[in-house]
Amino acid sequence: MPWEPISRRTLLRGLGTAIALPMLEAMLPLNALAQSAAKARVNRMAFLFIPNGVNVANWMPATEGPLELTPTLASMKNVKDKISIITGLSQHNAFALGDGGGDHARSTAAWLTGVHPKKTDGADLHVGISVDQVAAQRVGRATPFASLELGCERGQVSGACDTGYSCAYSSSISWRGPSTPNPHEVDPRAVFERLFGNNSPGETAESRARRQSLKQSVLDFVLDDAASLKKQLGVKDQAKLDEYFTGVREIEDRLARIEKINADPAIGDKVPAGVPPTMREHIRLMCDMMTLAFQADLTRICTFMIANDGSNRSYKDIGVPEGHHDMSHHGHDPYKLDQIAKINKFHAEQVAYFLEKLDGIHEPDGTLLDNSMIVYGAGISDGDRHNHDNLPILLAGGGAGTIKQGRHLNLDKETPLNDLFLSMLDRMGVHVETLGDSTGRLTTLI
Repeated sequence: MPWEPISRRTLLRGLGTAIALPMLEAMLPLNALAQSAAKARVNRMAFLFIPNGVNVANWMPATEGPLELTPTLASMKNVKDKISIITGLSQHNAFALGDGGGDHARSTAAWLTGVHPKKTDGADLHVGISVDQVAAQRVGRATPFASLELGCERGQVSGACDTGYSCAYSSSISWRGPSTPNPHEVDPRAVFERLFGNNSPGETAESRARRQSLKQSVLDFVLDDAASLKKQLGVKDQAKLDEYFTGVREIEDRLARIEKINADPAIGDKVPAGVPPTMREHIRLMCDMMTLAFQADLTRICTFMIANDGSNRSYKDIGVPEGHHDMSHHGHDPYKLDQIAKINKFHAEQVAYFLEKLDGIHEPDGTLLDNSMIVYGAGISDGDRHNHDNLPILLAGGGAGTIKQGRHLNLDKETPLNDLFLSMLDRMGVHVETLGDSTGRLTTLI
């Protein structure tokens, strides 16, 4: 019988669970494998948003050309040759343009849309479709989930949050349409169940609840399927599958520990059951979830709001007891600038963790990071000025072999951020003429 590759959509099924598989050599046709699967590369994209601007002097490189890491980005040293800093990018439609205050709401709503949001705190929202959803509408059919929207702070879809702007604007970077924000999930347990729970029509909530009540790993319920699959795999693929299963089980163990902590009556229902007690662990759990989702091709498109814009949470664990937003209005006070630098460095360290995770997972044609495009940055540059030009933007990943990295690209002033997004969409196989206020493509990425 001629050799047949394993389907990329193979699932391991059990009580209340369905586990997709990572990319394996056994999934490739023999001729594709012999050619290093050059034509079979899968590209992914993710957008990681931070609020309130940055300490610009500690973020921006001083010289153009080969990348020199700044104090804020020093933690990126292990992936330095796979990232670039792009300066000169702007979101013009996040400026007031006659609408007065509300820069935090506008910075968030315009960040991935390039459209000036209608100033309203009612139901008549209007901004534009975001780049992630343009991609999701075209390539989302190839994966179980068209896109994944994550966050670390709860958002609101109604009420006023910023000088006459709806809370939906300041807590949403992903927009399915001009008036439809995509809410983000903040509970890592809910994300895990979405990715690995069996959501088929024949599966009931009761069976999922029964599986959870047994307090066993989802892997325990697919042992028979996994054993049968391993018999079809070579040594390299077996090792890759074990690596993937280890990642799934590790996340489950961490979630179980968090839920035990949150079961303390003193905590009550202040946070969802799966939300960790520290920001560091919360961000890293979400990053690990994105990694697994990319690895198993559950989705190719993610957005992650590390915090909502205007967030005034404190960062006591890193020596910043004051509120983030309060410190961002620094007035050139050295102490406040130092506190903002600490927060920026902390965020960058968590993103570095994510990028290293992606770079440590090998596919037949490179690492997950090689086959991804990760945008990390903000919709405000200097939080004191509330400016939306010369934004802090980091682009990581090789875009499936289409992006040259390890550079500081200093573009012309007020180059639309959406020009970068058009270039990324092209690399996802999604070709659109314009997006928001785009004026063209960035030819400097190659």
